[in-house]
Amino acid sequence: MAYRNGNYAAFYVAEPFNASALGAHATKDFCYYNMLRAWKGKEASFPFNDSHDKTYNVRDGSDWEKTLKPRLQERLRNSKNIVLFLSSNTVSSRALREEINYGINNQGLPVIVVYPEYDSKESLLLNGSLKQSVKSLWGNLPIFRDSMSKVPTLHIPNKKDIIEAALNNSDFMVATKTSPDYYWYEV
Repeated sequence: MAYRNGNYAAFYVAEPFNASALGAHATKDFCYYNMLRAWKGKEASFPFNDSHDKTYNVRDGSDWEKTLKPRLQERLRNSKNIVLFLSSNTVSSRALREEINYGINNQGLPVIVVYPEYDSKESLLLNGSLKQSVKSLWGNLPIFRDSMSKVPTLHIPNKKDIIEAALNNSDFMVATKTSPDYYWYEV
């Protein structure tokens, strides 16, 4: 069995993707992922362990079935959870669908959903439940909407201290996960 210590960041990028092109850095969901990497770079104790750094990089021009898909799956098998950035910019791309489908339905990985357009616990909730505007974002990624009830999912705003606490929360790690349900931080 793989040593599962990584956090698999899942985010939308336009295809074809090139990390060195200006277009990639203009893709908002990719920028949020880079934010996690920057926090880790600035503060070694920040608990983000990037699963994308655990295997060699591949070019997006590579064959999907022979190279790209197996590489995504290998990274997910070495992960303890998925950190999904879900925003109004998120589109259900082939890679994102595969990551969520394989991560949840095959590997049973808990999901920490970060909503970049929400910056506080209060902004996510209405009367102690997730706002309809938050739930509506699930439609941007139907495979997530339809599969998330199989694993614990933690819904949080884009705030460093809350993300840090979520990454340290053993209830959202595959080996020690809590029961499948929807969770959020209470206000």
